[in-house]
Amino acid sequence: MSKIHYRVASAWQRGLGPTAAGVLDVAAGGYRGLLGARDWLYARGVLKCRALGVPVVSVGNLTVGGTGKTPAVELAVRTLMELGHRPAVVSRGYGRRGHGIQIVADTASIRLDADEGGDEPFLLARRLPGVPVVVGGNRYEAGRHAVARFGVSALVLDDGFQHRTLAKDLEIVMARARAPWGNGRLLPGGPLREPLAALARAHLIVVTGARGPDDVGEVAADARRYAPGVPVLAARHVPTECWEAGAMRYLGPEALRGLKLFAFAGIGSPDGFRQTLEDTGAVETGFARFADHHWYTRAEVAALEQRARAASAVGLVTTEKDWARLRRLPPRGVPLYVLTVRLALLSGDVAWRTAFARACRAPCP
Repeated sequence: MSKIHYRVASAWQRGLGPTAAGVLDVAAGGYRGLLGARDWLYARGVLKCRALGVPVVSVGNLTVGGTGKTPAVELAVRTLMELGHRPAVVSRGYGRRGHGIQIVADTASIRLDADEGGDEPFLLARRLPGVPVVVGGNRYEAGRHAVARFGVSALVLDDGFQHRTLAKDLEIVMARARAPWGNGRLLPGGPLREPLAALARAHLIVVTGARGPDDVGEVAADARRYAPGVPVLAARHVPTECWEAGAMRYLGPEALRGLKLFAFAGIGSPDGFRQTLEDTGAVETGFARFADHHWYTRAEVAALEQRARAASAVGLVTTEKDWARLRRLPPRGVPLYVLTVRLALLSGDVAWRTAFARACRAPCP
């Protein structure tokens, strides 16, 4: 991770000095004003949410940074399929090389690589074969394209909480169990995209990184204040699959138990990956952080190999999302293990399924 990214992330967690806080509070005040103006325009019908005639589920958050949205999108898609829907995923495709509306995957195959369609849409296409994945900056137009082209009966929006152009039937907000709102300040002085009062728009709040079914304290307290009656669910990312990238040799997560590995990640919440790695029983000999959505260079991969050997590690280990951005540059000197996770609900499974059944009624056969 660059020094600038690291300093910003640290400041958002620990707080800022009085001088910097004062300057950024002025900028945050302007940002708050823009948010208020947008809400006023939507409330009075000047700006409109448009419906597409199919149920729309949004998975998003209130903060910049990782809360585990991508595994939650996968779980939402699978839940809709269990209800008899034919869903599609709609995403912005952050960091992609292409522009406009593009098809990352259709019902038959993956059509775009991670650099063209975005690392998260590519990852979802791999995890959800047969499910269309469409990317586009305008979620309404991208969703309309998915419905018209593939005849889907439901849509799941990746990172859709702040996008109001498309009417949504179910709003799922993700939050971390630890320091969920960072320093509690709006951008740019903190990680909040919106004030906490925006939780009132949520239908479900999912707390990731929970140690148990009751580990939702801070988020639950804010939900009681801003979104009374909205279910707060505890969840955890659990390892489900592992493979050795060089030979594409598939293993179970248990294969990492006892292995001394040098870990690295360029995701929104690298500490969450470290916890998941610890759950496998692997021995972490070192860790390298990169910015979220970072595209690796051959020199960086070589440097990671050197750090692994210097730490007496038997290999490197990273996330599936990172692998999507470096799979054309596999290490040559040490094995690279890739760890896959899924979102497991520790509490609120009934609330999750009830919310989906109510908002997304099964299509007629």
